[in-house]
Amino acid sequence: MSSPHRIDVHFHTVPPAFVEAIRRDGINARTPEWSPDLALSMMDRHGIAAAVTSLSVPGTHFGDDAKARVLTRQCNDYYAQCVAGHPDRFGAFGSTSLPDVEAACADVAYALDTLKLDGMGLLTNYAGKYLGHPDFDPVLQELDRREAVVLIHPTFPPYGQAVSIGVPPFLVEYLFETTRAATSLVFSGALDRFPRIRFILSHAGGTLPYAAWRIADIAWRQLAQEEHAAKYPLPLIEQERERMSLDTVLSRLRRFWYDTALSPGAQTLGALQAVADPSRILFGSDWPYAPETMTADSIASLSAAGLLTEAQRADVERNNALQLFPRLARALRL
Repeated sequence: MSSPHRIDVHFHTVPPAFVEAIRRDGINARTPEWSPDLALSMMDRHGIAAAVTSLSVPGTHFGDDAKARVLTRQCNDYYAQCVAGHPDRFGAFGSTSLPDVEAACADVAYALDTLKLDGMGLLTNYAGKYLGHPDFDPVLQELDRREAVVLIHPTFPPYGQAVSIGVPPFLVEYLFETTRAATSLVFSGALDRFPRIRFILSHAGGTLPYAAWRIADIAWRQLAQEEHAAKYPLPLIEQERERMSLDTVLSRLRRFWYDTALSPGAQTLGALQAVADPSRILFGSDWPYAPETMTADSIASLSAAGLLTEAQRADVERNNALQLFPRLARALRL
């Protein structure tokens, strides 16, 4: 058993109201067994001092605005109860009723101002619109005003089963989802308009680290040229065209935080370390949607010789998260 020191920022919860709603509405979604005691036992076995919990797919909105508002409130209250019961072990990202924008703005206020949760969780897309879409600006404005930490979690792609390669969507499609959401935030200008939001990208940013140079060089050498700019009017390009360089996009990718959930291998971290600011890489397990055996695999991989120095591993596993979540840092130091 490891000594508890890790801070897990990608650790799911499964509230009873969520399980009931999934079953009542016949939603095709997994609901793994979860309780605070089960979570704490798992955390103790893997040296996880504290976990910032979040809801997984499909969120709280299944097509009915009124039901979503009720379920979102129930879930946020449940998160707050778990934190209150174990303030030095649990943090929580609140849920929103998106794509109901008006309700989502109220959810942000309730979760962050009233319940004092540690941040908010958003999915990569809602009804096919990614997070940089202007429809979501009111929600981003509320988050920016509060300097919120926001975990971006992938969800089912909008094309659903129209494209199938014979494997479950969470195997590869979720990686592309995160890449799309991040690219949407960058090129829509939302990352610049709402600079105080601290966005965490799940799973090491999906395919973003691998594609970063390509995206940045195309933006500089092609999209900023008049012919392409007229065909693809992108706010970032319009704003930066006169001073575009390779670093225009790369510098924005360094503004994101990245968790290591299901992505701690040398193949992924090698690319991530070339893109991300070292202080913005965070430990994540994705439990209980990823089995506990994969948490052990992740920890072993992060500890592999030559992947990270001892100081770098300490930053990824704990120190970087403590900088991002001051309430949790205070609770752990009691």
